This record gives sequence, C-alpha cells and structure tokens, in this order.
Amino acid sequence: MVGGGLLRFARNDSRNELSLRGAKRRRNPHPVSLRHAALFGSFFLLLTGCAMPGETVPPSACLLPTQKPMLVAELFFGRNVPGRAPVSEAEWADFVSRVITPNFPDGFTVFDGAGQWRDPQSGAIAREPPKILLAAAYPRPDLKDRIAATIEAYRARYPQKSVGVLTRWECGAF
Repeated sequence: MVGGGLLRFARNDSRNELSLRGAKRRRNPHPVSLRHAALFGSFFLLLTGCAMPGETVPPSACLLPTQKPMLVAELFFGRNVPGRAPVSEAEWADFVSRVITPNFPDGFTVFDGAGQWRDPQSGAIAREPPKILLAAAYPRPDLKDRIAATIEAYRARYPQKSVGVLTRWECGAF
C-alpha cells in the first residue's frame, strides 16, 4: 500500500507500456506485449502446476520403484487446557488408542515439541509443549475425513481454539 491506497496499474495501449495510475509516466525501454505476458504467465503456471495444493505426486516422479505417492500430515496438538492442568501423558495415550490409531491404522509417529504461538486477538505469546503427529498415508477417499475427525475429537475432548495441521504430497514406501 502506498499513501493509504492500493497501487493500481493502467495500460497505455498507444505506447505499449504499464504505468502507475497517477504517477509520472515514462516510456518503457523494454515494451512487453500482452501476448508475451500471456505466454510467460502460461509457462509459469505450467511450472508451478506440478506442486499445486490438492494434486498428488505422479507415480513417475517417485525416485525408487517401491515408492508411491502418499499424503504426509503433521498435526500439532497443544496440551495447555484453559482452567485445568495440561493434557497428561496418560490422557494423551488414551487419545492415541481411541482416536489416532483407528484413524491412522497403517501407522504414525508421535513426538514431543516445544512451541509457541501468538494469540490473534490479544497479541500475547503463548508457549506450550505440543504433541506432534506425523502420518504418511496412501491417498484414499476418506483420508481428509479421518484427519478432520482426529482434529475435531481433540478439540472436543480438550477445549482448544485449533489444532495445527500441515499436509504435503511426498513419495514413500513402507
């Protein structure tokens, strides 16, 4: 933002240049036609299209012959609970056996972390020792539902504003 307003670009077709609206105009020594810009944009989209969210890794991209495309999900479970002691190891073990294991029957890894986050309303920094779930799963139609069910079960059991989640496509073999 400049001067409290958004920058706006205007095209001057008679001179084949882009300029800032309201700014002093000067001739562009390297004019770019719309066709060149469209070609560059299309090329850029083709390059980035391979890693667009929601797309799987093509099997041909996997390095080893035993690897297949898998979704890797990392979930961050805060253990501080308002108005009570943090989630204990026994409570966590119960949650793992009752919720995580049924939702990720092929396997997962859990490890302890040391994290912090900023409360968006107050701006205060909160620190807590999260449990981090790392699960790699072959894509199945119900995978997103199982991830969502795990998050919602934790939020319902231990009142949390959120459970952090990261997902990415990788090649894997087990």
